[in-house]
Amino acid sequence: MTKLVASKTNPPIGALATAKAVSSKLSVAITWGQDTCFSTGGSIGATTSAGSARCLARLSQSLYGGSVLQQTEVDHWLTFSLGPLSCSSELTKALPYLDTVLQPATWLVGDTVSIADYEVFGSLVNNPTWLWMVAESQAPSSLLRWFNMMSTRPEVSSVMSSLPEESKAKAAAPQAQAKEKKEESAGGKFVELPGAKMGEVVVRFPPEASGFLHVGHAKAALLNNFYKESFQGKLVMRFDDTNPAKEKEEYEEVILEDLKTLQVRYDFFSRTSDHFETILNYCEKLMKDGKAYVDDTDAETMKAERDTLTQSKNWNNSVKKNLAMWEEMKKGSEAGTKCAVRAKINMQSPNGCLRDPTIYRCKPEPHPSTGTKYKVYPTYDFACPIVDSVEGVTHALRTTEYLDRDDQFNWFIDALGLRKPYIWAYARLNLTNTVMSKRKLTWLVETGAVDGWDDPRLPTVRGIIRRGLTVEALKQFIIAQGSSRSVVFMEWDKIWAFNKKVLDPVVARHTTVDLAYNVPVLVAGVKVTSHKAAKHPKNPEVGEKTIWTGPRLIIDGVDAEQLKEGENATFINWGNLMIKKVNKKDGKVESVDAEENTDNKDFKKTLKVTWLCEEQEKSPTTPAILVYYDHIISKAILDKEDDFKNFVKTDSKHEFEMLGDPELRSLKKGDMVQIQRRGYFICDVEYRAFSPCVGRARPVVLLSIPDGSAGSYGPPGKVEKVQPSKGGEKKTPAKEGKKQAAAPAPAKQAKAASPAAASGGAADGEKLNAAVAALGDLVRKLKTEKAGKPEIDEAVKKLLAGKAEFKAATGLDWKPGMTLAKAASPAGGSADAINAAISAQGDQVRKLKTEKAGKPEIDEAVKKLLALKAEYKAATGSDWKPGAAPAPSAAPASSSGGSGDALNLATAAQGDLVRKLKTEKAGKPEIDEAVKKLLALKAEYKAATGSDWKPGAAPASPAAPAGGSADALNLATAAQGDLVRKLKTEKAAKPEIDEAVKKLLALKAEYKAATGSDWKPGAAPSSSAAPAGGSGDALNLATAAQGDLVRKLKTEKAAKPEIDEAVKKLLAVKAEFKAATGLDWKPGMTLAKAASPAGGSADAINAAISAQGEQVRKLKTEKAAKPEIDEAVKKLLALKAEYKAATGSDWKPGAAPAPSTAPSSSSGGSGDALNLATAAQGDLVRKLKTEKAGKPEIDGAVKKLLA
Repeated sequence: MTKLVASKTNPPIGALATAKAVSSKLSVAITWGQDTCFSTGGSIGATTSAGSARCLARLSQSLYGGSVLQQTEVDHWLTFSLGPLSCSSELTKALPYLDTVLQPATWLVGDTVSIADYEVFGSLVNNPTWLWMVAESQAPSSLLRWFNMMSTRPEVSSVMSSLPEESKAKAAAPQAQAKEKKEESAGGKFVELPGAKMGEVVVRFPPEASGFLHVGHAKAALLNNFYKESFQGKLVMRFDDTNPAKEKEEYEEVILEDLKTLQVRYDFFSRTSDHFETILNYCEKLMKDGKAYVDDTDAETMKAERDTLTQSKNWNNSVKKNLAMWEEMKKGSEAGTKCAVRAKINMQSPNGCLRDPTIYRCKPEPHPSTGTKYKVYPTYDFACPIVDSVEGVTHALRTTEYLDRDDQFNWFIDALGLRKPYIWAYARLNLTNTVMSKRKLTWLVETGAVDGWDDPRLPTVRGIIRRGLTVEALKQFIIAQGSSRSVVFMEWDKIWAFNKKVLDPVVARHTTVDLAYNVPVLVAGVKVTSHKAAKHPKNPEVGEKTIWTGPRLIIDGVDAEQLKEGENATFINWGNLMIKKVNKKDGKVESVDAEENTDNKDFKKTLKVTWLCEEQEKSPTTPAILVYYDHIISKAILDKEDDFKNFVKTDSKHEFEMLGDPELRSLKKGDMVQIQRRGYFICDVEYRAFSPCVGRARPVVLLSIPDGSAGSYGPPGKVEKVQPSKGGEKKTPAKEGKKQAAAPAPAKQAKAASPAAASGGAADGEKLNAAVAALGDLVRKLKTEKAGKPEIDEAVKKLLAGKAEFKAATGLDWKPGMTLAKAASPAGGSADAINAAISAQGDQVRKLKTEKAGKPEIDEAVKKLLALKAEYKAATGSDWKPGAAPAPSAAPASSSGGSGDALNLATAAQGDLVRKLKTEKAGKPEIDEAVKKLLALKAEYKAATGSDWKPGAAPASPAAPAGGSADALNLATAAQGDLVRKLKTEKAAKPEIDEAVKKLLALKAEYKAATGSDWKPGAAPSSSAAPAGGSGDALNLATAAQGDLVRKLKTEKAAKPEIDEAVKKLLAVKAEFKAATGLDWKPGMTLAKAASPAGGSADAINAAISAQGEQVRKLKTEKAAKPEIDEAVKKLLALKAEYKAATGSDWKPGAAPAPSTAPSSSSGGSGDALNLATAAQGDLVRKLKTEKAGKPEIDGAVKKLLA
């Protein structure tokens, strides 16, 4: 019997949808409970939604991909749903990634739905932030399309409608969730242990003595200690020493010392090896009971058999044979070393942990505790339940990664008839930008990437304590996490934020000045004197320090650069000084002249300065080194396929030489202080006076303690610089660090005005903007195609370098689609940008050809490349050549129309965004950023048009050739192409797609007739003389096509941003139509054309009236809805009025209009009328087919349409 117990608190929606989808192949009994659990045949197969869905797919042999490659993709998405989609900090990156993947695809894997779709949908629908984004129309368009499609699938909608009300996630803004989490963090959430009784609870902490404890172990130890204290119970400290090869006695001492540091007090101490004889006897009991067997199958074959659910050849061994082989194992003979004892559980179980696991292996090597007494040793999975039961453990706390092993644990207990402890699972502590694996940590230590196991960059208990994390802060952090089972990645910020709360109220304040760049301040009329000041401004219990003042002070050079003559500056712990003169040489401050003005107590708007008295006899400075550490791993969350070695930072240690106040000489190792305006530090090496052995004093070494802010990792004020790597260049080992020439400046109080960009800066910005965009496209393409990791990494490095260079050139962070305000400059800037874009596009074309990509994909890339080359030639007057930098030349004054129109639209759209942000009361930084962009666009608009931008004002354009027609047709074709692609993506009905394609082909034909060249995406049409009025006709078509797109989006209830974007385009085209024709655009309107014979027009109108009349009669005959009939009658009356205007007489059935020679009618009249007639007849044909009318009736209507 296959059962799925669904958790009410965290419903496994993906698994429930999968069960519904396979119901025709597999019967699944679904019930609701506290925890998710999938079982079949009495054996538990999974305890997560993803695991349950995988079991269901395998049992039903469906929904799991059609090939090994697709199955691998499915597994990737299952991991993705459990990882990035479940991590709040990664969600902002995960959603755009999903959106990019789904842009060209309907399903996540292959051409049909799979469990990948169900699981990702389940993760999203359980995510309050995603639901909020959907409600607020902020969800990415392609992802939203896929989400809506999944929501309407019968199996999914059935699951969602059957969910208990309390199980449904509620939409919540990220800010609201953060506030809720902040409120919860005060006390944490701890579940009541099942069956726990005050004074009777016994828990255990069983580490393996094979390495140093890390922060994950610290969570386990502190959590067990918390429950012990809460229930006034006992804690067993037990070393799991089941593997003699890994056990090292020195690690036992280290672990016990770490527990002492963490203030964890255990009540009993033991080793698993203390119970080896008992465990061995229980193993023999299982063999005698026929519940275990000895297997001499080699490891590789055993693994293959477990994967294929195949029983071993030894499964049916007799008890006698098993015991004989067991004796060989105990002797450690050659035959015995090839054997292992396996439990007979269930080789057919979907849960791999139940497929006859190994419980004993033969290892004839000495054990640190038992010596050579034993040649066989139990596995941890077999020994743990036995020892837990024997030692009286009542509650075994284990991380969720052991959930699949819980059934194995219980099977051993039941098979041996032992007392069963309660098992409670909690989430392991996963932290970003680090590794927790002992193997990986050992690699970092042994290769010299770090200084040792206590390196402050490592997550070891010794490392984080050495870096300045207090035990109290770590306890608070662990307690704030509680015993939650939610598996998420935590940023280090939260731990350090707890630490700051502990440190700030109690640590003393000290001062340092940069040794490499300091400036003397000469204070007139002041003598050397001293006074007392509090070590902490708000806590007098911290004590007092002596402050020396005198006629010569030193301050940081960067502070000196901000001083202004004639203004007060506040020298902290002294008072205000009036700045009389700032002496500079070659733009650099050499000294400052000041006067004492301490009677002035106005400190509100003054520059705050830290300083030292340069009086070595009475106030000797202390040599100091400030050490800043960055994350050791550059990537926040490593993917399963990532090699961590590729993300190890080689420049994560930075040292700065400083001069400190005299009080720093008294610091002891481990003392924590705050260096004013620099942050929190811990003393790592104490100061020592002058030593004749080394010829100098030993400086005090202070390690920077992060405070939870983004800038508290690595050197302060760090700026990523793009430097080309040189072959053979030797890298500095991280353990040596970097001795910097000058320390970073303390935080500035006032924002200095940025210097004006050098000439050509705007051009550089545009060039870099285009280059970064092209590199971003390349990275996305590589990821979509799942290219090799080194290739992706190389592209990402180039992208990051480009972004850094862009920021260095413009002072702005690069964002997709951003525009830069342009200053008057030579036209070469545009050519530079196009040059960069061509290079990037050329790289992409070469890559596609090398990879033998599909011909359509290569053709599309080549078209873009040719279009860019054409644009380059238009801008420079010469063909593009590789490596050739375009010569700057005076650009002719361009017509403002095109540029003005584009800027008009961009400014209007940005204004809408600003208003929307203000209406929604978004964060101030977000609004300010949007306002800056708006002001930049307005300035660019004024530069291009010569007038201030006003809402709704179309920029005046100079007289230009009638190429506007081609421009409008270009817009119309692009809009219609978007509509066709949308219909195909959504798998619309074939007639609807065909109709849209016909319109697209007609527009392309008209474009070719107007320009003499085929239409290509992104190609600007060459302007040529065209008959007047062509522009109006083309804009009429463009407006109609864009209107169709808007109506379709609204009908399908697309995302608001998508609809808004389409509406903006529609309004822009309508404005252009009015500017070209002087008329407001209306649906179905026709434009007056140049003079031509009129007869054709009357004939065409006559045909149109006949067709429309037939449609009216048909609607009435079928008793259609009144609005539909009225609409058809209106069209008919309009046609009759047009007929009368053209012929001078009323229309009558069967009457042929008299030809006339009147020249008054336009040549376009015939075309317009035929257009109406054809449209009306087409409507009639479609209606007849929709209603499945008789074939003769349809054929007759089709003939008329073709005629």
